[in-house]
Amino acid sequence: MDSRPPEPPHHPADQDTAPTARKPRRWLGALVALLALAGVVGGAWYLVNRSPAAESNGMPGGGPGGQRPPGAAARAPGAGGNGPLVTVGQAVVRKASVPVMLDALGTVTPVTTVTVRPQVAGVMTEVLFTEGQMVKKGEVLARIDPRSYEQALMQAQGERARDEAQLEAARVTLARFKTLLGQDSIARQEVDTQAALVKQLEGTVTTDRAQEAAAKLNLDFTRVTSPINGRVGLRTVDPGNYISAGATTGIAVVTQITPIDVQFAIAQDRVPEIQARLAQGATLAVTAYDRTRVNQLDTGTFSTLDNQIDTTTGTVKAKARFDNAAGALFPSQFVNVRLELRRIENALVIPVTALRTAGTGNYVYVINEDKTVSMRNVTRGEAGIENVVIAQGLEEGERVVTEGGDRLKDGSRVQLPTDVPAGPRGAGRAPGAREGAGARGDGTQPQQQGQRQRRQQRPE
Repeated sequence: MDSRPPEPPHHPADQDTAPTARKPRRWLGALVALLALAGVVGGAWYLVNRSPAAESNGMPGGGPGGQRPPGAAARAPGAGGNGPLVTVGQAVVRKASVPVMLDALGTVTPVTTVTVRPQVAGVMTEVLFTEGQMVKKGEVLARIDPRSYEQALMQAQGERARDEAQLEAARVTLARFKTLLGQDSIARQEVDTQAALVKQLEGTVTTDRAQEAAAKLNLDFTRVTSPINGRVGLRTVDPGNYISAGATTGIAVVTQITPIDVQFAIAQDRVPEIQARLAQGATLAVTAYDRTRVNQLDTGTFSTLDNQIDTTTGTVKAKARFDNAAGALFPSQFVNVRLELRRIENALVIPVTALRTAGTGNYVYVINEDKTVSMRNVTRGEAGIENVVIAQGLEEGERVVTEGGDRLKDGSRVQLPTDVPAGPRGAGRAPGAREGAGARGDGTQPQQQGQRQRRQQRPE
């Protein structure tokens, strides 16, 4: 006999309603989660975009119907139009005399550089210069032992004196022979022989005099002098050393410092203009700056152009001369050279920062009277470091944007730094800044004032 308890009866309605009841609950939870997520996203979008949207719709306070929320600060005056105001810098189009400059990298080149070499051999007894010293032409730099050359000079002088005495005796004899020939007391052959002897002795005396002069010159060469005015370099030979004539190293190098040249390269397209200016007799001013282009080293004049173009670079070598009275230019120094070709008188100029470039060409933003900007195409001319010449597109007195143009478009409203009012904290808030509840007229915050009112209404 089966002892299991009887199973409860099953109703068909219970089997059909249980799964059906669980499905609506699952879909309802998913729908509530989606709605909550959509609400969060929408609220975040509203908080981020409510100020620009309010301004674009013309609502002064950002609320519906133009109502400003309680405690919200008023927007800066003049806001409106196409988007928020943009603070920009401005400059006035003006007329000026603009120099046309050529910038290049140059190398300081001495006019003359001489390696001082001894002309005679011997032992160097003295060095009379200090390394780096400024010397003059003819100044003695060193001495070589002169004793052997003094003896050679004395020997040459003795030979010359001996030969001159023989020449004088031969001339007296020739004169006597000529007298006897007139008396027909001597043969003509003896007279001719004596005359030939005189000529021979005259040649010997001439040779002796040349040898004597050479001995004097060698003696002078024992005093090594500077051939130019300039600065002496480092010493290469010490006293006591034997030095040969024409030694490769020499004694020292003397470099001319004043005046001095600067060699630089000019683009071949500029050569005709430079040649035309030189043909007119113009003096082209050249200025040398240091590597930072800040400190001016010296001013000089353009000297000459090379006679050929470098085919590898398309440039021509040029040279300018500087007085270098202060010694700021040093041989083989790299400098920045600025050559002034000419000047453009009464040219319309604007700052370089105001000129912008697009695919259609150059343009500027012009500030109108109603504080809106208009994009205008312009034709640029010569440009300098700070200003650029505008050939077409602008008139004198117009105002252009120099800073903040990256955030503008045609028709944008702008304000100048001088338009933002200066005041206490909270006043003159820049357009587009986040606006919150401000302090009340009595200086208390809204929360503090509400707490004070509740305490006053609370019964004692």
